[in-house]
Amino acid sequence: MLKKINIKDKFSLENIKRIYKKILRSFKKYFSTNVLFLTYVFASVFIGFLLRYFTVGNVSEIKAFVCDFTIAILLGSFGYLIKPKRQFIYFFLLTVFYTFLCIINHIYYTFYMSFVSVSLLGTLSMLGEVSDSVTSKLELIFFIYLLAPIIMIIVNRVLTKKNYYFEVGKHEKGKRMFIKTGATAVCIVLFLIVTLVPSEASRLIKQWNREYNVQRFGIYLYTFNDLIQSIQPSISTMFGYDSSAKVFRDFYATKDTKKEKNKYTNIFEGKNVIFIHAESIQNYLIDLEVNDIVITPNLNRLAKEGMYFSSFYPQISVGTSSDTEFTLSTGLLPSSSGTVFVNFYKRKYETIQNLFNEKGYYTFSMHANNADYWNRKTMYKTLGYQAFYAKDSFQVPTDKDDPDYVGLGLSDKSFLHQSIDILKNIKENNKNYMGTIITLSNHSPFDDITKYGDIDFSITFDKGTGEYDANGNEIKETVTVPYLEDTEMGNYLKSAHYADEALGQFFEEIVQNGLDENTVFIIYGDHESKLGRKNLNLLYNYDVETEEIKDVNDPTYVNLEGDRYDLIKNTPLIIWTSDKSLQKEITDVMGMWDVLPTVSNMFGLEYKYALGNDIFSKNEKIVVFPNGNILTNNIFYNNLNDSYVAFNDNPIESSYVERLKEYAEVRLDVSKAIIVHDLIRLESSNIERMIENEKGN
Repeated sequence: MLKKINIKDKFSLENIKRIYKKILRSFKKYFSTNVLFLTYVFASVFIGFLLRYFTVGNVSEIKAFVCDFTIAILLGSFGYLIKPKRQFIYFFLLTVFYTFLCIINHIYYTFYMSFVSVSLLGTLSMLGEVSDSVTSKLELIFFIYLLAPIIMIIVNRVLTKKNYYFEVGKHEKGKRMFIKTGATAVCIVLFLIVTLVPSEASRLIKQWNREYNVQRFGIYLYTFNDLIQSIQPSISTMFGYDSSAKVFRDFYATKDTKKEKNKYTNIFEGKNVIFIHAESIQNYLIDLEVNDIVITPNLNRLAKEGMYFSSFYPQISVGTSSDTEFTLSTGLLPSSSGTVFVNFYKRKYETIQNLFNEKGYYTFSMHANNADYWNRKTMYKTLGYQAFYAKDSFQVPTDKDDPDYVGLGLSDKSFLHQSIDILKNIKENNKNYMGTIITLSNHSPFDDITKYGDIDFSITFDKGTGEYDANGNEIKETVTVPYLEDTEMGNYLKSAHYADEALGQFFEEIVQNGLDENTVFIIYGDHESKLGRKNLNLLYNYDVETEEIKDVNDPTYVNLEGDRYDLIKNTPLIIWTSDKSLQKEITDVMGMWDVLPTVSNMFGLEYKYALGNDIFSKNEKIVVFPNGNILTNNIFYNNLNDSYVAFNDNPIESSYVERLKEYAEVRLDVSKAIIVHDLIRLESSNIERMIENEKGN
């Protein structure tokens, strides 16, 4: 007979207590026999938390904790296949790897405001060129992650003294623990996959916004995903080829290729053009005065005499200067995995250099740095430059104490002076020419202050002492406060002032030698100076009376938080001719990808694949950044937070924001498809066929 079970007995208080005690004993046994593993997991999750705290700043994202925890236990589960007395080596090595990962990413984020990609390994050889820039930003806080291996070492010593490994070794069933721990990790992974919303999955896979992925999914999952994304095109460009080719064909087969004429169409046809790539020159330098010192008087003058685009933005990823060169040359966005110049140079691109080549121009670039830096020597052939006047074309001093050695190498004054003879020779031997001149002196870390000129940013003024004379007047004393002296911002302003002075001397020689005749000069800042909010606050919000940063409630306080910090990253773009026929300021937002279409319209060039627009066309002005941020004349959309700030009081419809997000996503996908899969070479004929078929129908 079956024994009847009394439900009340089953859930009696005594049975509940018994079950509770059993569970408690199981937990106690697990914790007491897995101390090393749990320490490893805690240390790994803890330093992942620290990295998010010190970089992206958002530490409340539960999913990031879960992802870090899952990766840690998944990789840690293999430690159970090792005998307990040797497990420490395995867990310690994993912890050291995580520590190294966090240190490198923290340093990289400080320098580039992004996170390291596996695809960047190809650029490690260039660190020697900018080692001073990197070491100048090193701080003790970067090494807080060493707490993880230190904790592991301390715990291991305690456990060894207590004979822990011998006792655990008598009972531990390694294979069973490996399966249970691994299965737990897999279950959590499946749960995460099921709970991923489509937008999260898309951002994770496409890796546009690295900050978003680290903030939302943690550094370990980000790194694993980046590894997959980076090695796929390296192994074979056939990974994802079909879907990428379809995106490419659909976009260009339906894209309106009819060029809209405007009052600037063909105004420069037949003229020469020289692009001046001004290293780290930001737009806030224009008309800036500090201590009655005009920081960039020559740029100010050129901006007033020419066409000045005051809302111009570079669209760089991790390739900084090389990304600017690529985007200006092609009208495409830079790669989010590695840099085009280093990782994707064996591709066919439609470039402004080749468009000028087709017009019979002689095309060249000048830069007094090593030809191999950023792989320029090779990539320039891909872009279509006919000549590259690199370091070996100039007299470069080897002694860093030489006055002609400023910053990373040949001073801008000497470089630009030496380039005059080369330009004269080019003019004598060519009917038309298009060139790029890349400056160098204003490169970080901006520490060659003895050669920048005699500039003092300290402030002297009369300050009240709090004491009064017999007539009741406050007694004052003359005091001097350092202000920007011996600061990164002060050094940057001195460096920029020097670079501007060199540019002024260059244009004087240009005019003296008649090199301005029939020639258009296009000057642009290649990217921001990467000095951060701290230095900008010092420039805009320093109180000389208190020698501290102003309070946010001060009516003169300039808010540089959040999106306002991103919006100050613009650089100047100036189109100048000696006849001063284009004196005008353009305030519409403009991106680097708009340069090729705008210049093509002015010079009568025909292009197909640029993603930007002629700034003078009737198209809405939209700048899409490689991290998914979007800027228009109306709003700035932050992809990291999925939020936007409006620039006027007009209501912003949600449909408008969604349309912009779709606009950006399509162009990011198209650009990536072209770069990774070489689609201009492989699919252009298919597009032409589709267009012809469409016309036939």
